[in-house]
Amino acid sequence: MSCALGNSAVGVLYPILTRYMLNDLIPNRKFDQIIIFGVVLLLAYVVKMLMKYSVDYYGHMVGTRLQADMRRELFAKLEKLPFSYFDNNETGKIMSRITSDLQEISELAHHGPEMLVMTSFSLIFSLVYLSSINVTLALIIFSCSPLLIIITVIVRKKHLESSRRARRSLAQINGDVNSSVSGIRITKAFNNADKEMEKFEVGNKAFVEAKRGQYFTMAIQHAATIFVTDIFNVVCLISGGIFLYNGAISFGDYSTFIVSVSFFTSPILQLVQWMEQFDEGVTGFERFCEIIDLPVEEDRKDARDIEKLNGDIRFDEVCFSYNLDEKREVLDHISFTVPKGKTIALVGPSGGGKTTICHLLPKFYHPQSGVISIDGNDIEDITMQSLRENIGIVQQDVFLFSGSFADNIAYGKKDATMDEIIEAAKKANIYDYILSLPEGFDTEIGERGIRLSGGQKQRLSIARVFLKNPSILILDEATSALDNTTEALIQEALNSLKKGRTTIVVAHRLSTIKNADEILVVANGKIRESGTHDELLRKDEGIYKRLYESQFLDSDFGIDSKMMMS
Repeated sequence: MSCALGNSAVGVLYPILTRYMLNDLIPNRKFDQIIIFGVVLLLAYVVKMLMKYSVDYYGHMVGTRLQADMRRELFAKLEKLPFSYFDNNETGKIMSRITSDLQEISELAHHGPEMLVMTSFSLIFSLVYLSSINVTLALIIFSCSPLLIIITVIVRKKHLESSRRARRSLAQINGDVNSSVSGIRITKAFNNADKEMEKFEVGNKAFVEAKRGQYFTMAIQHAATIFVTDIFNVVCLISGGIFLYNGAISFGDYSTFIVSVSFFTSPILQLVQWMEQFDEGVTGFERFCEIIDLPVEEDRKDARDIEKLNGDIRFDEVCFSYNLDEKREVLDHISFTVPKGKTIALVGPSGGGKTTICHLLPKFYHPQSGVISIDGNDIEDITMQSLRENIGIVQQDVFLFSGSFADNIAYGKKDATMDEIIEAAKKANIYDYILSLPEGFDTEIGERGIRLSGGQKQRLSIARVFLKNPSILILDEATSALDNTTEALIQEALNSLKKGRTTIVVAHRLSTIKNADEILVVANGKIRESGTHDELLRKDEGIYKRLYESQFLDSDFGIDSKMMMS
């Protein structure tokens, strides 16, 4: 900021020296002083160059660090937001807020104060200096200023709104691209590149139209501003000429006035440019605040840490709906218990509420009514961190991070040693495969584990949970997408993982849960049946019996039971 101010101060030397030379040094033929003034001006410009370097380099670094701080704050906020936020917002749109929006804020934070200091100094100096030459001529020129203010006020509101539309359109494009790239294999498999292109083009055209409006208002503002500043020059030339003709001003002062009027018009043009940048930055900041101001996942004030849970689980009259405006509840007064170390299986048609039960236990969502307790403690009285440290989850859709096998297994325990990682891999039946690779545990698995088969991904996720060593285990259709041979291998690892842990299993293949201590049939948000495998099969016209018999009947005819159940 000091260098920006110094830059402007050096800039005013030129008109001052010009006037002095025209009025005194040149008419009086003071050659030595002309040379001295020239050398002084040259040295001043060297200093100006160094200050300009500081403004550009350090100013941009301030903006970059500010952007990094805001991105860190935004990322930290995203990590604390509830699941419901990510249910309703696309990844690409979130990415747009972290990247392009923050870039505009950074540019405003860097250039905005610097430009305000420089333009303010230049305007004040020009007002004082031009008035010192000839007050009447200065007032004539300044009288054109209100026209600039009127133009800026009229155009700015439309420009700000068009800037907001452009930001939303860009976020939509980012969302479309992220979705298409993530599903590129499906797109190619179904030869639907043209369809994806059509979907992308909708957002792309909306972006063009939004930008059209933005650039339309910007062009009007710039053209009108340039025209008004040109009027300044015309007024200065004609008025000054009349004053010179009438002897009200000297030739030196007239020449200086013409040179110096640019010191009044230039900062005005810069202010107009700053207003445009301000609108862009404000739009980005509004979108930044939309996330920052969202409520985060929070524990109750009296919630406490529990280092180790035993695993006695109880659902008592639990009701839940993802959308409070909907009348239908996903879970309708659900009640059941899972004693420590026992295995309970949840079966039933898709959409019945099985996975929702699994999401409520680690407090990914909160029930509208009822109580979920572990070891007699309401989970709302337990901190989320300590609760989730005691729960391990293996899902059908495994998410792996870019990195090595070791990195992904170690995700289950932050301070895991290599020996612990190896032991977890052995228990998950993936150790031998990892060792067969040239780089072993350091082998990169690709984005989301793209280089691995479904079974290998699943075993890697199981190794992660082995390393975590939780008291409670949730298996959400962990083997439903696997072939029979791979399923047998995975099932062996899962049986080992379940030992000594309270386990909730969601399964479509009923043959995998025959040995569960209790089976709950969940349909339409209610528990319709409960009992062991044998007890449920003895119920005439029971839901479980029909599901079980239909699966085995289909198997006899060679039909994949997974397809029927899904």
